[in-house]
Amino acid sequence: MESGPPGGSGPAEPGPRLRGLRGADAAASASSLSRFGAEAGCRAPAVAAVLPAGGSGERMGVPTPKQFCPILERPLISYTLQALERVSWIKDIIVAVTGENMETMKGIIQRYQHKRISLVEAGVTRHRSIFNGLKALAEDQPNCRLSKPEVVIIHDAVRPFVEEDVLLKVVTAAQEHGASGAIRPLVSTVISPSADSYLDHSLERARYRASEMPQAFLFDVIYEAYQQCSDYDLEFGTECLHLALKYSHIKAKLVEGSPDLWKVTYKRDLYAAESIIKERISQKVCVVMDTKEDEEHVGHCLEEMLKTELNHVKVTSGQDLQQIILEQCYNFVCVNVMTSDFEETQRLLNMLEESNLSILYPVVVISVHFLDYQSVPFGQKMEKVMQIREFAKEVKKRNILLSGLLIYFPQVENNRGLEEQKLRESLRQGVTIIAALIKERNSGLIGQLLVA
Repeated sequence: MESGPPGGSGPAEPGPRLRGLRGADAAASASSLSRFGAEAGCRAPAVAAVLPAGGSGERMGVPTPKQFCPILERPLISYTLQALERVSWIKDIIVAVTGENMETMKGIIQRYQHKRISLVEAGVTRHRSIFNGLKALAEDQPNCRLSKPEVVIIHDAVRPFVEEDVLLKVVTAAQEHGASGAIRPLVSTVISPSADSYLDHSLERARYRASEMPQAFLFDVIYEAYQQCSDYDLEFGTECLHLALKYSHIKAKLVEGSPDLWKVTYKRDLYAAESIIKERISQKVCVVMDTKEDEEHVGHCLEEMLKTELNHVKVTSGQDLQQIILEQCYNFVCVNVMTSDFEETQRLLNMLEESNLSILYPVVVISVHFLDYQSVPFGQKMEKVMQIREFAKEVKKRNILLSGLLIYFPQVENNRGLEEQKLRESLRQGVTIIAALIKERNSGLIGQLLVA
């Protein structure tokens, strides 16, 4: 068995936890299991998780196993590990991977700073991989550095959106009943065809459910079941709950799962997962400005318009920038209005590079510059803003996506009403561009000069 980086509490959704927040969040997460257990009249169990990740991704139709397929340039399995790591009461996470992918998995653990991960070699089938993971947790294994849990969670490496509340429910139910699994309503009716491809019969959909992950078991229950099961079960079986029923005579308690428990199976699912992730990390925007004195300044007008136009997004001011970074905001609009055109953006980039915010998700930074034709020649302003291209190339290496936005600041002599109207038109175009950059997180737009 190979062990990943030792110890430590995991990150909280949607990104890695930075220094200063880990202790409080870990305590809150740990207490949630204790509180949940107390409400159910039972004590909090020791919990571990096993992820079989030895599949070839044959149905995906791509040469890379689907658990290693990139989403926003990060392997899918990393998102699943992050979802489990953020639950501090899961003590150990065992990942079963093939020997040929062992080094790849070690690299993922190191690059994305995953904690509490141990690796075992996968078997040739899903059940054999799970069995290998359970063996690693059993106390009877030589040189075992892991302790046997009371409850073990079994989850798919390609179900990245599992939430803590579902994990709590299956673990608590497993502690009480011996086995538990998440279920969802069937989407399609199940039919049975005859040997010559005619309809034989169909099932009444309302009476059946789809078995999903996660599932949880008392460790001794599922380990005993795997020790007794036949080679046929290990080769062709897929349902862990069935093994607990067949060999340990435990009827699993079924828990209603959430819609986001779906499994990435086909290539199109990768695009759906990417869309969900982009949506989640685009819900907060921080506006950073290098002016505070003039409340009527065009920069404040842009901030107010962002709040109005992006009514589904939380727009906050970057007065305490370090705290906002700690709170894991992945989108920054940096308004440069003083004489040094790029100074505020450079300060923000320095802070982002010093933090580990961009390890798990790309951070979008939009450097906004205003052009007043009467006071600054267009060519001079353009030349300074074009410096963003060079900065963009450098910070992209650290997963920071930098774009430049130049907004025309109109001056209309003797007509303040028309001047304000044109300004708002320019700002509205700027907001549209900002929203697109944040939502799409498209590296092809890095360093481009956009004029509203």
